[in-house]
Amino acid sequence: MSSSFGRNGHLSRRALLAGAGGALAATTLPACSGASGASTLTMHQSKPEAISYFSQLAEDFSQSQSSYRVQHDIATNLSASFVRNNPPDLGCLNYNLEMGRFMERGALADLADLPAASTIREDVQDLTSWYATYEDRTSVIPYSVTAASVIYNRRIFDEHGLEVPTTWEEFVGVCETLKAADVIPIYSTFLDPWTIAQGLFDYTVGGMVDVRAFYEDLHELGEDVGPDSEVSFQRTLLEPVERMIELVQYTNPDASNRGYGDGNTAMAQEKAAMYFQGPWAFGEIEKSGEELDLGTFPLPMTDDPADLKVRVNIDLSLWVPEAASEPTGAREFLQYLMQPSVQNPYNEKFLAFGTTKNAPAVTDDRIAEMQTFYDDGRFYMGASQFIPKSIPAQNYIQSIVGGADPERTLARMDADWARLAFRE
Repeated sequence: MSSSFGRNGHLSRRALLAGAGGALAATTLPACSGASGASTLTMHQSKPEAISYFSQLAEDFSQSQSSYRVQHDIATNLSASFVRNNPPDLGCLNYNLEMGRFMERGALADLADLPAASTIREDVQDLTSWYATYEDRTSVIPYSVTAASVIYNRRIFDEHGLEVPTTWEEFVGVCETLKAADVIPIYSTFLDPWTIAQGLFDYTVGGMVDVRAFYEDLHELGEDVGPDSEVSFQRTLLEPVERMIELVQYTNPDASNRGYGDGNTAMAQEKAAMYFQGPWAFGEIEKSGEELDLGTFPLPMTDDPADLKVRVNIDLSLWVPEAASEPTGAREFLQYLMQPSVQNPYNEKFLAFGTTKNAPAVTDDRIAEMQTFYDDGRFYMGASQFIPKSIPAQNYIQSIVGGADPERTLARMDADWARLAFRE
């Protein structure tokens, strides 16, 4: 199976293991007009906590000019809409494996000619090529980047004379000190598999393995991934996964029965010193009304501080389908959203990092410690985000922290990957 990361800038239809469901047509439909004569364009944006925010932006844009009225869509099934040749005119949502399959097949228009495209940081734009691309198109404009790392309670650290660790040895030492003082070092929520995947698994793997190169090699091997291949889940990820297991001893004893909501409540009540979650958890934690002093730092996985990196994802991306019924209006609205006066306040409110070359530094003290890593491009996308949904990776990872043999479980992931590649 060929690589999905475009080493040579070109990709086959088989590049991603998860194929798009059905043909994606690229003809356009006539635009509809409202009673005022303004054409209606549809923006699909379904990030739950930002729905009301973008509804207001849609209204603001609609009022700022007379040519277009924006309809905010939060419910469309994207795959079905592309198959029906009736996708939204503008997409504004998380950039992930699903988006990659649309881009790979040329279903998204080239936005390279837009002024906004030239404002994006090169290393941030490069994140979009971690998934499949189509020819030389700039199909996605990154709008916001969120960085996830270890959330820690500064008061608890200070109380026990602890400093932020920068090496694996130091991190284990912090955990031992806290454990000896009857403080839970890490609060974990193993009841929800996704929290393990994005936290313990992604942080440990990303801190030791070149995630992008790993998946490039896996895609090239395809059905040949297995116990004898030079690169595999079993061979490449075993060491970080073993360290992931080592960290389980420092989590709350009831982690297997605790979910995401429990973790947020526990951190609000200062029941643990650390929490492996992203900035989205801060909003839930602060609902308790407690005055907390929380910060973040990258999980150190080696004994060289130079290896420190944070896990990132393109939390929101902007794109226009080839089959958009109102592409001109969609492009104008995209340019409106990319104005610093519009984009920067969004990122500030939702604890995200800016994607443009001139984006301001974050000001929220809870995430400020990640700014240097982001500025220096010392980041990676989570390893769990590149595994097709047809492979139950989250459940496999959950079984490992629950006591399953890591080597055998990773070997099963190799077998699943090879089997899926063979069917492609």
